[in-house]
Amino acid sequence: MSWKCLIFLCLASIISGLVGQAGTKEYLTDQEMEKMRETYDVDARLKILMEAAALRLKSAEDRLNGIESEPGDPLEFFTPENMLDSYYQIIRSAMMNLDDAAQNPRRDNGIQIQGVRKKSPAEMLTKGLKTLKSETEKSAKQLEILKKIAEEKNKEELWNLVNSAIDVTNGAHEGAEYGLSKQPSSEK
Repeated sequence: MSWKCLIFLCLASIISGLVGQAGTKEYLTDQEMEKMRETYDVDARLKILMEAAALRLKSAEDRLNGIESEPGDPLEFFTPENMLDSYYQIIRSAMMNLDDAAQNPRRDNGIQIQGVRKKSPAEMLTKGLKTLKSETEKSAKQLEILKKIAEEKNKEELWNLVNSAIDVTNGAHEGAEYGLSKQPSSEK
């Protein structure tokens, strides 16, 4: 990945940090955090993060439509606003994971990996960028639905959080597209 792509991803992350609200709460469930700790490859980490992000959007929409979670659900006590804030943090984390993988291709999850891999660091990075691109496309559509619900229900805080989520989603999508455009043609 070129330095220009890294700079773009860094700028997108910084801008998204300025736009969003910096939360100190955990944005992943204990089970999701455990999966992340056990996963070293950036493409697998991105898959976990994007599944968590999609779950937050679906759960927020369900709550806004009067569908409550089942008892024992790890998101049971989260409000739609909490879930939008968590979604935002998850997308930022995804961008940071990709940025770190691009800057340190032989290192994953803070641990220098030794031994044989099935995929090269470049292949994992490309797959992670593709995951981010496709999942942010899906998320953008769902965020527009949430924005409309927030407007209809006159929920200003939720509307602001949705707009922040839209901004970070668009930045992540553009960064993924740019990163993929800079990958060697055989890996596209």
